[in-house]
Amino acid sequence: MTLAEWETKVVERVPKQLFIGGAWRDARSGATFKVEDPSTGSALCEISDAGTDDGLAALDAAAAAQPSWGKTPPRERAEILRRSFELLMERQDDLALLMTLEMGKPFAEAKGEIAYAADFLRWFSEEAVRIEGGYSIAPNGSARFLIMRQPVGPSMLITPWNFPMAMGTRKIGPAIAAGCTMILKPAQQTPLSALALADILREAGLPEGVLSLLPTSDAGGVTEPLLRDGRIRKVSFTGSTGVGRKLLEQSSEQVLRTSMELGGNAPFLVFDDADLDAAVEGAMQAKMRNIGEACTAANRLYVQSGIATEFARKLSERMGALKLGRGTEDGVQVGPLIDAKAREKVQSLVDDAVNRGARVLVGGASGAGDGYFYQPTVLADVPQSSELSTTEIFGPVAPIIPFDTEEEALAAANDTEYGLVSYLYTRDLNRGLRVSEALEAGMVGLNQGIVSNPAAPFGGIKHSGLGREGGRVGIDEFLETKYVGIGGV
Repeated sequence: MTLAEWETKVVERVPKQLFIGGAWRDARSGATFKVEDPSTGSALCEISDAGTDDGLAALDAAAAAQPSWGKTPPRERAEILRRSFELLMERQDDLALLMTLEMGKPFAEAKGEIAYAADFLRWFSEEAVRIEGGYSIAPNGSARFLIMRQPVGPSMLITPWNFPMAMGTRKIGPAIAAGCTMILKPAQQTPLSALALADILREAGLPEGVLSLLPTSDAGGVTEPLLRDGRIRKVSFTGSTGVGRKLLEQSSEQVLRTSMELGGNAPFLVFDDADLDAAVEGAMQAKMRNIGEACTAANRLYVQSGIATEFARKLSERMGALKLGRGTEDGVQVGPLIDAKAREKVQSLVDDAVNRGARVLVGGASGAGDGYFYQPTVLADVPQSSELSTTEIFGPVAPIIPFDTEEEALAAANDTEYGLVSYLYTRDLNRGLRVSEALEAGMVGLNQGIVSNPAAPFGGIKHSGLGREGGRVGIDEFLETKYVGIGGV
């Protein structure tokens, strides 16, 4: 089979309809929208475009299924998740190719995301049978306290385009484990991975109505009526801070439980006692994972003045050697950005920094071809006044900003409304712990460039969000705590 034949096969195999109440069906309006390949700008296929009526039908299904699903034995829920994990891993290559086609990331990196996504299903299959309550005696001995953990109920899950499979499993996994029904709205740019995931969950035995999937070109028109309806009890969103604020406002009417994983502006601190080669490797991981289109991406690289020149040289060599191209081509390490708007934003940020005095060490321009490519870029002497210092880049651009003292680095790192993740490199254990405590972020990478792990809590502070996903606490977001006071014992 040729590559072109394989590409055609994996796209054809994915359902193109809405998934509501356990059945695939067209949007009631009959509307469709195109899914684009960002490496060519051409359409891969057309899929059904959900509207308000479709959303309400999905909510009807979720509300109807909740009572029985919430009573399903935890082991049954765990087995569905385990079977889903195994199916994802069996079909890893096909699912990775599908993701590369709709999102652009290189095939090898897409395979890594499928494994990462599958691990959320495995992790929460193990957590499903460990939901615990409690029993205790009142301090004065007059009563007994019984503590129950119960599913929140129907949940609205909204996922972004940059990790189209992993962001789905990171939300679906704990919802299934906790016994919640759910409606998933994937990003318009990358619905195919979510459609494939829904079909796998159906095949794994997920009961009708537990999961509905609503691809749509009108996100607000579909989600807002559901959040204001009263039957949705939980909303989990990953995306921009601006959209998160709107969803919080809409959720306030019905006082919904919310989990918000929002924007980032991650600082990457390198102190002069760091292992320089390890720091460069960590910077490559933190900056170039997912082509830099990640909320965890290193956005501002603060390097102590004594090593800033050497760090910039080594990083420029690594960035300049990366192969740019279509993610299905051999050896490609950097694919296209998601769309033309994303590329224009990155170019605008680079131009602003250069106009303010930054120097381009490598890259600094769009790549060749019909797709939305941008060259891996390193900028030196970036002024703190540049837009790069305050704006999430979401592209393969590494701005290097020198600093002199630890206090100066911390002040600059924390000078942002965001607080998702921070990174630091140092050989000094005391400094590592001291700076980790002082950094205003929900996660810190100490001498490592990747912090994401299904077994660890993921989330931020300040304008980077509310709540945590993954780890032991991830399932708590989908559980209510009920207290029963027992008297006369």
